[in-house]
Amino acid sequence: MSAPANNQPLPVFSDIINAQSVLKNIVKKTPLERSKSFSAMSGASVYLKLENLQTTGSFKVRGAYYKISNLTAEETSHGVLCASAGNHAQGVAYAASKLGVKSTVFMPVFAPPLKVIATRAYGAEVILTGETFDDAFAAAVEFGEKTGATFVHPFNDPFIIAGQGTVGLEIFEQLRDVDDVLVPIGGGGLIAGIAIAMKQLNPKIRIIGVEADGAQSMKVSIEKGEPCILNSVHTIADGIAVKSPGNLTFEVTHDLVDELLVVNDAEMARTAYLLLQRAKILAEPAGVSAMAAVLYNKTDIIGRKVVPVISGGNINMSILEQILEKGVMDEGYRARIAVLIPDQAGMLKSVISILEKVKANIHDIYHERSITSVPIGYVQATITFNLQDTTQLPTILAELDKKGLHYQVLK
Repeated sequence: MSAPANNQPLPVFSDIINAQSVLKNIVKKTPLERSKSFSAMSGASVYLKLENLQTTGSFKVRGAYYKISNLTAEETSHGVLCASAGNHAQGVAYAASKLGVKSTVFMPVFAPPLKVIATRAYGAEVILTGETFDDAFAAAVEFGEKTGATFVHPFNDPFIIAGQGTVGLEIFEQLRDVDDVLVPIGGGGLIAGIAIAMKQLNPKIRIIGVEADGAQSMKVSIEKGEPCILNSVHTIADGIAVKSPGNLTFEVTHDLVDELLVVNDAEMARTAYLLLQRAKILAEPAGVSAMAAVLYNKTDIIGRKVVPVISGGNINMSILEQILEKGVMDEGYRARIAVLIPDQAGMLKSVISILEKVKANIHDIYHERSITSVPIGYVQATITFNLQDTTQLPTILAELDKKGLHYQVLK
């Protein structure tokens, strides 16, 4: 579903200044922290804009509060509503609660339970409906038509864009000589606001957008010269999985954004792991997309002062578990092997003794006898274990070879 066209004029710099004054005592001025680790890894001087530490866990509350605060008494008399799978929902719920306005949030039935719980905790009535975001969006529009509640769009709205633009003002206040600002793109509200703000302050600052390769709606739209609708989106970065940009965000991106980059799910997962491991920063896949573009050298930033916006930290626990598991294995500190051993007493112990010799810590063991690839009289033991250092696995495999055991290292 495409974003409904918005015929209001685009926000200008003074609107973003006004938004900052409105938000002054509502949102946090989030930290801008230089990362020695990521600067060394990328060859740039990397400063992280930590919107994952924002109230509600993402930048979304900025635009939501500014939008709702500008509604008339008549517009808020029947409440506000939105459709969202996560961060926008929480932003609207929190903002509406602060402003004393009733809020209704439509979320698809697959929405992560923790995000549903958080949205309700911020004061919204949550309605779970539909298998997809588009279903929830359609239900929200229908609800608005019936009740008169005012719809708060996640990105294609001048007040939303102006509110998100306050991130750009903060970055400039915190690092005047910034060269490049990299921004995640879903619908484009965040990058539109940042671009309007920062290009006014210094036109030489490069504004670079980053999309997931499974949701390149802005990139496709810019290439075709008009907002386009993707047939489908598929990415772990649910916060930027948007099928179409808005007409307003498209226009700003077309006019002010210098470059659009793409990162894949594996790159975002690895980046989320490194942020947690090296910088102790918990961020969701969408929130690390800009950082992934830095780490994977998607554009020339060598020797430049760059700010990737870490846009959100509301990660699904199941995704976090997978990211951690894969990250530890990729670094060589956890391994998984499938060993075929005779189904006899003491044989498994002989394998475990090899691990004990190098002080490998067993994480779990799984036995399988019934699958056709396991010969009768044998058992396949799949063992996951943690290692003291990355040189231990070859030693373990050499010992298995000495015993004449058939094994496979699983990735």
